[in-house]
Amino acid sequence: QVQLVESGGGLVQAGGSLRLSCQASGRTFSNRRMGWFRQAPGKEREFVAGISWRDSIIYYADSVKGRFTISRDNAKNTVFLRMNSLEPEDTGVYYCAAGKTPYGTAHDYRDLYEYVYWGQGTQVTVSS
Repeated sequence: QVQLVESGGGLVQAGGSLRLSCQASGRTFSNRRMGWFRQAPGKEREFVAGISWRDSIIYYADSVKGRFTISRDNAKNTVFLRMNSLEPEDTGVYYCAAGKTPYGTAHDYRDLYEYVYWGQGTQVTVSS
């Protein structure tokens, strides 16, 4: 079992930055790819970024590419999401998730059904 706890969300003005953290406990964090997803009110949960367990493979949604950076520290069982140049459209609940395998296909990183453990989410609100 892997437990995930997100932190670092909050209210920020457009153009600002936030750094989300996801602390994992339990077994096999370092043997799983990790992902960040978000869900805006009335919308489906969507992929934001994903990283393999050795952080050699990274994917981003087109909407955040160049603004967000995903990273991980396997020694500390933590994955991060640095978010710069935030826009009101980035508002939502951000979820950390642990994947089924250490790597996977490009599709696996983007498909929420390829993740087996989820955190409770942290709210990010970007004001205009």
